[in-house]
Amino acid sequence: MISVRGLTKDYGTVRAVDDLDFDVLPGKVTGFLGPNGAGKSTTMRSALGLDRPTSGSVTIGERSYASLSAPLHEVGALLDAGAVHPGRTGRAHLRVGARSNGIPLSRVEEVIDLVGLGSAARRRIKGYSLGMRQRLGIASALLGDPPVLLFDEPVNGLDLEGVRWIRSLFRGFADEGRTVLVSSHLMSEMQLIADRVVIIGRGRLVADAEIGEVLGGLGGAHVRVRTPDANALREALSGRGTVELVGPEELEVAGLTTAEIGDIAHDRGVRLHRLAEVEQSLESAYLSLTEDIVEYAGATPATATDGGEH
Repeated sequence: MISVRGLTKDYGTVRAVDDLDFDVLPGKVTGFLGPNGAGKSTTMRSALGLDRPTSGSVTIGERSYASLSAPLHEVGALLDAGAVHPGRTGRAHLRVGARSNGIPLSRVEEVIDLVGLGSAARRRIKGYSLGMRQRLGIASALLGDPPVLLFDEPVNGLDLEGVRWIRSLFRGFADEGRTVLVSSHLMSEMQLIADRVVIIGRGRLVADAEIGEVLGGLGGAHVRVRTPDANALREALSGRGTVELVGPEELEVAGLTTAEIGDIAHDRGVRLHRLAEVEQSLESAYLSLTEDIVEYAGATPATATDGGEH
């Protein structure tokens, strides 16, 4: 398990992480999400002893990374697939990691097979594609067969087959009872991979919940209603939930259940042609949760052209 308690990190006058608290539990894939500059990388670097917190702590199995006697056997990580010696072969890179951590060289061959490096392990890393470097980085993280794993943008550069492979790999790790923390900006993939998500913004915790709870709007599921009496129903629901007209005869309602909406419609004599809960995508839930904390946002085409004439 990874435990983050009161984690704060300042870089001069800039506070990158601000009193952050959350747990990453074993047996689950936890997605770590947030806008650029939210503090995700700083948090992961703090977990690995690469950044010293201003205050608070990150522990792995109730111990700091610095206190682990055999770190690679306790935690594996991929933070930067490019942080390798380009003149070495993939196999040589892994052997260096194995020898320096007391890991049998036979394990090198096992992880090469596990990540699908194959004959590429004999080639120099400078000739690797980004996807092959990602596979090499994952192999390095797995050398010590650790119970705790951290990955930062692990699907970058992978083709479709590689993305499906990594999805299965992470699922297998969680099913084995390992702790898996994955940071990614690919919401569609995180929706398929993650059991739980931790969302941060401007260094602070925004959400920490099971994926189903986030997709359900953190307790506020959306309901789609089709009715020829849309205006009447909208008026009847006013003040009881959030109601949006999404089509000529269609409403989307948040804050009320299908049963509550059905009862209100019945009492007002409003005909319903469709009444169903709508599961949000992780992307839409994420955007809704982080819309007020995005540090860098581009202008939309409309706003970009506004003000062109004065």
